[in-house]
Amino acid sequence: MPVQATKAQSIEELRKRYDDLNTKKITAEANHKNAQKQLDELKAAAKAQWNTDSLDELRKKLKEMEDENERKRSEYQGQLDKIEADLKDVDQKFIQAQEKK
Repeated sequence: MPVQATKAQSIEELRKRYDDLNTKKITAEANHKNAQKQLDELKAAAKAQWNTDSLDELRKKLKEMEDENERKRSEYQGQLDKIEADLKDVDQKFIQAQEKK
């Protein structure tokens, strides 16, 4: 790919470009350092709470927890459905007993 010819810049313009790029470099390095520090802190917290900092292992644990929650939710729903059905049955028997009087 050919290099485009650009207008000749003065030393001052080149120094400004350099200073701008250097400032961006310093900012990017600081952002990287902060991101790495935050990642290390999160990994340590995951290791302390879940005994692993492996993303794959954490995803597996999350899936297991979600599956367990769904099983419990389904079981609870079934219990509530049974209670409602039993109450309807009791109500029906009560109504029938009242009608026989």
